[in-house]
Amino acid sequence: MRRMLSRTDLDALVRDLLGAGTRVIAPVRRKVQGREFVEYAPVQNPEEIALDGSQPVRPLKQVVFPPTETLFNYKQDKGLVQIQEAPTTFSDTLVIGARPCDAAALEIVDRVMDWDYHDEFWFGHRQATTVVAVACTDSDESCFCTAVGLSPESTRGADWLLIPAGSSFEVRVVTPKGEALLESNKSRCPESDVPEAGKASSAVEEKVRANLAMNPAKLQEWLGAHFEHPLWQKIALRCHGCGACAFVCPTCHCFDIVDELEGVGRGARRRNWDACQPALFTLHGSGHNPRKDQSARFRQRVMHKFSIYPSRFGEILCTGCGRCIRVCAAGMDLIAILAEIGQNAEEAGSTL
Repeated sequence: MRRMLSRTDLDALVRDLLGAGTRVIAPVRRKVQGREFVEYAPVQNPEEIALDGSQPVRPLKQVVFPPTETLFNYKQDKGLVQIQEAPTTFSDTLVIGARPCDAAALEIVDRVMDWDYHDEFWFGHRQATTVVAVACTDSDESCFCTAVGLSPESTRGADWLLIPAGSSFEVRVVTPKGEALLESNKSRCPESDVPEAGKASSAVEEKVRANLAMNPAKLQEWLGAHFEHPLWQKIALRCHGCGACAFVCPTCHCFDIVDELEGVGRGARRRNWDACQPALFTLHGSGHNPRKDQSARFRQRVMHKFSIYPSRFGEILCTGCGRCIRVCAAGMDLIAILAEIGQNAEEAGSTL
């Protein structure tokens, strides 16, 4: 028996949560200067929620890892400095309509955020957030989630996964948080003997598989053995070093920490998103830059995602969302780049 949720009951669930003071974030359609797009944003009523259509332009990570976040406030009074730490517990949040590639990214980045230091802000947001993902019913030529071990119906990182089935959804409960959400909404999610949903996302999966097929282990092996390969110079010729790829990536997590004055003798220490692609990211105070050219910086991006992170955490630091391809002003296509690296790995005769 499967649990089903109608769109009407989903809307009622959202209204109840909003009435209880829960922050609800979902894909919302926007139109700016004639350009239409979808983004994750807080909603005030369920009619705003767009569960179908294109992928949100920015990743879900902004919910648990804001672009700028205050770590503490400080005030200087003569020779004394008073510190007021920012809270690390947050209001309850429900995300409805997360794309599987975005939900999976949260769980992947959990590894580094709890590695040599437990990031209280990241996990404070994570603890307060329940993620209801929705299976993809559409894709484009930039999607490649299947090449990195995911799928349009991946449950990774989600507490619920909704599978579209006509005007309703099949509800797949994934985690204890999801069980708690179901327990409070059982009347809205009755058991049903309807056939298993997912035909639409199965068709999408076939389409995505055609975009890229690769062997991640062989790719990792080749990358680890070809740090100085001339391929990096050729690939990076088009890269502007703007960092747009990192800012729309669901798994990029680099940040800078700065003290910002907010008046005489007072201010705040904040962390802000940063990226390995701009030249200033690794510039030392001495003027030395260990990644002195764009080929070294672009190599770092690919190496980190497909070699360094997998070596340390057993995870590919990429969910195949394709956003980096869509936003690149230079038209750099990560699918084509990975295919070329994969071809080099095959020609090198790597054995695993």
